Amino acid sequence: MHWLKDTYNWLERRIQLEGPVKDAILHPVPKNTASWWYVFGSAAFTLLLLQVVTGILLAIVYVPSGAEAWSSLQILNHQLPLGWFLRAMHGWGSNFMVAVVLIHMAQVFFFGAYKFPRELTWILGVFMLLMTLGMAFTGQVLRFDQDSYWGLGIGASIASRVPLIGAPLVHIMLGGPIIAGATLTRFFALHVFVIPGMLLAFTGLHVWMVLKLGVNEWPMPGRPVNRKTYIKEYHDLAHNDGIPFVPGAFWKDLVFSGAILAAVAVCAAVFGPYGPTGQPDPTIIQTVPKPDFFFLWLYSVLSYLPANLETPFLLIAPVLGIAVLLALPFYAGEGEKSWHRRPVAVMVLALVAVSWGTLTHLATFTPWSPVMNAWSGATVPAKFVHNLSPTERQGAVVFQSKQCRNCHALGGEGGQRGPALDTVATRLTEDQLIRQVVQGGGNMPAYGTSLSPPEVTALVRFLTTLHPVGQPGATDASRADAETNSPPVKAQAH
Repeated sequence: MHWLKDTYNWLERRIQLEGPVKDAILHPVPKNTASWWYVFGSAAFTLLLLQVVTGILLAIVYVPSGAEAWSSLQILNHQLPLGWFLRAMHGWGSNFMVAVVLIHMAQVFFFGAYKFPRELTWILGVFMLLMTLGMAFTGQVLRFDQDSYWGLGIGASIASRVPLIGAPLVHIMLGGPIIAGATLTRFFALHVFVIPGMLLAFTGLHVWMVLKLGVNEWPMPGRPVNRKTYIKEYHDLAHNDGIPFVPGAFWKDLVFSGAILAAVAVCAAVFGPYGPTGQPDPTIIQTVPKPDFFFLWLYSVLSYLPANLETPFLLIAPVLGIAVLLALPFYAGEGEKSWHRRPVAVMVLALVAVSWGTLTHLATFTPWSPVMNAWSGATVPAKFVHNLSPTERQGAVVFQSKQCRNCHALGGEGGQRGPALDTVATRLTEDQLIRQVVQGGGNMPAYGTSLSPPEVTALVRFLTTLHPVGQPGATDASRADAETNSPPVKAQAH
């Protein structure tokens, strides 16, 4: 094996990694940190690597287009050998990763590991949690089935409520005014390149800081953090009562990470992949598009909140929560770490855990947030079809058969997701109505692919009749002005 040693020496002279690697694996850590409570960070990193590997393999087959995305997942599920298992490993790996990252954050908070000098380590962890949730959400969108279609519609609705930049934000998010092929392309880029790249970079920096600042010691009562003395106290503890990270603490990380991978594989083999469910169809409202478990709590909150509180909650609560997490190490960076002397922290963690679990459980049977009072096939009230032309009556039939009243009220009856349509003709011109029906916008999906041109024409003609008696419908002022100011056409002699 002399040639192997020579090759190693040749590479080492040029790369010089042996010293840093030895420093990393042999650096001393406090003996009591070689505990099963300290294995969640390494498990999260292992699951991230699993997501990267399985994601690369899936990207070879997956086609991020509105026409092919659903079909490519069917090919993976039913035609490629073990394609279903690969998808299941990726899907269940995502669930496990979110769960492990949440547990790791809770453990860090519980042990006071965000205090001096690990403030930036905690802040990086908060951003890594957000990126993990972002990767999970974008992955759900890429399934592009009924759940993901309407889930993305809800996400776009939430983004549209941001003051001033809501509309541009939706266009950036969807790649246009509607959910289409450009939408999947953007989410594919986010899910495969942008978020994983940032997450790997942040993870590398996070690990580097853990190596440089040391693994947080076991919190002991009566050992508060003091900025002036902590560094020396930790150094003495690690060197006088410490053990090398490898193998002293590493073997538990290795065993736990192996157990997590085995659990992911068992869930993948037993329960299979997530979806896809039916192909996305914007005309089918009764889909109950529940998100994956990590967003079920939000689904439950929005289901129970009154409609007038939804927007304030969505705009204020997340910003406030993230701000509190980021500011935590700055207003509580010193003092006791032990949970025995931090009753407020223990109660906050317990309250958050119980609330999250309760809301997640409630979401398994709570209704979808939009209020759906109308029966899916409820007839249009007679007063709205009196004295209509045949085309306008046909539009009323389309309005009924396409279940428009699940989202829109008419005559005081119907859903409340969209605006009432009793006076819609006074707000939108005929051209604007056509564009809204065909292309969608805001909370409304596009119906251009599910309605034939005659159906669109009939539906819009019916909608133009929805205005109060004696009040004319909306008109295009620029067009009327152009017609008024156009020169008369002179008759030509023949």
